[in-house]
Amino acid sequence: MKPTADLSFIHLITGASVPVQAVMLLLVLLSLWSWWLIFYKGGVLKRAAKRNASFDDSFWQGSDLNQLYARIAEGREKFGPQADVFAAGFREFIKQKRQATASKEAVVDGTRRALKAATQREMDGLEHQLPGLATVASVSPYIGLLGTVWGIMNSFRGLASVGQATLAQVAPGIAEALIATAIGLFAAIPAVVAYNRFQAQLDRINTQLETFAEEFLNILQRQA
Repeated sequence: MKPTADLSFIHLITGASVPVQAVMLLLVLLSLWSWWLIFYKGGVLKRAAKRNASFDDSFWQGSDLNQLYARIAEGREKFGPQADVFAAGFREFIKQKRQATASKEAVVDGTRRALKAATQREMDGLEHQLPGLATVASVSPYIGLLGTVWGIMNSFRGLASVGQATLAQVAPGIAEALIATAIGLFAAIPAVVAYNRFQAQLDRINTQLETFAEEFLNILQRQA
């Protein structure tokens, strides 16, 4: 009776060919990087949403705009993206108002451009490194498939010299090759889920910033 082939996970990995092992290692590194991005971006977006809510409460409680701007300009505490949009718009508003030749339309138009640019700048900062998750989600299955194809090719190449192939001879080679696909999916699935979740949060923050910019511009327009 022939001994049963060892199909344990560790044995299949250590027994795989060098190219397949290289693919597995690359996928593990991509998975670790994607998990770091998930925790990092999750924390960034959570803090941004919390700080936006805190600043929104302070702003609509009737705080003096000059005092609020002074607090933000000091930089002693973090106020979040919405506060930075407010500061950029109010800074431009003050700058335009100090110009004696500036008309009301020019003041409002300059402030609008500053608010729009600040909103885009804040969103660019929040979206930083997010494409990395999309990259892991899109390429990991294909990298795993490459390892699988390579492993199966090696298995059938080894069987070419065998007179009669049996399932016991084929199974270990195919199993170790399919592990590459499994690791690729393990790396891709969390990245896809996190990317979609973060994208939804970013869309929500972007809507909040744009809405705030319009409402704030209406307030400044009455003061122009």
